[in-house]
Amino acid sequence: MKVLLVEDEAGLILTLTDRLEAEGFAVKSAADGESGLNLALSENFDLIILDVMLPRKNGYDVCRDLRQKSINTPILMLTAKGETIDKVLGLKLGADDYLTKPFEVIELLARLEALLRRSPKTLNNSPDIFNFGDVEIDFKRAEVAKRSKTVELSAMEFKLLQFLIENRGAVHSRNQLLDEVWGYDAMPSTRTVDVHIAWLRQKLEDNPKYPQYIQTVHGFGYKFNS
Repeated sequence: MKVLLVEDEAGLILTLTDRLEAEGFAVKSAADGESGLNLALSENFDLIILDVMLPRKNGYDVCRDLRQKSINTPILMLTAKGETIDKVLGLKLGADDYLTKPFEVIELLARLEALLRRSPKTLNNSPDIFNFGDVEIDFKRAEVAKRSKTVELSAMEFKLLQFLIENRGAVHSRNQLLDEVWGYDAMPSTRTVDVHIAWLRQKLEDNPKYPQYIQTVHGFGYKFNS
């Protein structure tokens, strides 16, 4: 797992890098927002730890720019501010979680593990473009087309579809899909999964009542049949 650490405190960079590498992560760091943004755009990372107060470009702007460029890597924001409005702003700009300084490294690791669990697992040989039937998916741009016409998917519909495709052939229970796609902090019901599956079938399958790709495995859950 590759982690990008964007932080301007040299001591914290050293401490977190040592601990993360001890936990098996490969770590790259940047000491200002511009450098962090350029690294995140030029390389693939599994996680980004992003401080809010940075020279040259603050963390909020970096987060916003990454999301605008369709970089969906999970972002954990670090802030010295404890006000709710600052946390809300970060989340609205696309951050996945936040941690207020000072913090215990063990809590940071727990947050990172939670982000990895809820982030769809990407296969090493997963292509940027995936086709099935008349459907083409551009994972890099988060775009879906059916018979060359754009199909509008919600963020959760896209995440669910991506998870099923990247783990195609495997059967997933509703509870597993809730954990992997919606995340442990979310509180939807298993009915939420059924509804999103139905919407995906309606938009992508030729015959939603008899789906060829997004299939139900009775008594177990759902799978993507490639």
